[in-house]
Amino acid sequence: MSEIAALAAGHTYEFETASSADTIAVGRKLAQLLVPPQLLILRGDLGAGKTTLVKGIAEALDAADADEVTSPTFTLLHEYGGMREGKPVQLYHLDVYRLEGERQLETLGLDDLLTDDALVFVEWGEKFKSILAKSTGEIVIRLTGGDARRITLTLKG
Repeated sequence: MSEIAALAAGHTYEFETASSADTIAVGRKLAQLLVPPQLLILRGDLGAGKTTLVKGIAEALDAADADEVTSPTFTLLHEYGGMREGKPVQLYHLDVYRLEGERQLETLGLDDLLTDDALVFVEWGEKFKSILAKSTGEIVIRLTGGDARRITLTLKG
């Protein structure tokens, strides 16, 4: 575990952004704080920048270029393979906004994604008790006016 990641556990980090490029840059920073396995809930209004943040995380892990990362709203799940500190890492980006219950959620096989090398980001995960129970933290993106955002990462201890 990197020194930065060791310091991250049980802490809250805040970042301010003024553009999409800033949000992607914060995603790159977050990738350094996150050590697999992690299941993080992505919270934010529609259009807040949740997918934009994942673009930066994917880039930092050499899992995908920013323009290759798209919202999983209609596909529910996108998977990217990358590297972190010389080790393989699986990046999963889910959007459960359209799911209506735990039974539908079970069809995604979320438990199968939670491997030792996985970073799992779930948009709208707060809708489901099972995801809340499994989460290792959350990332909240708040609009603060215009293109500005406040991004808060909270990792459980």
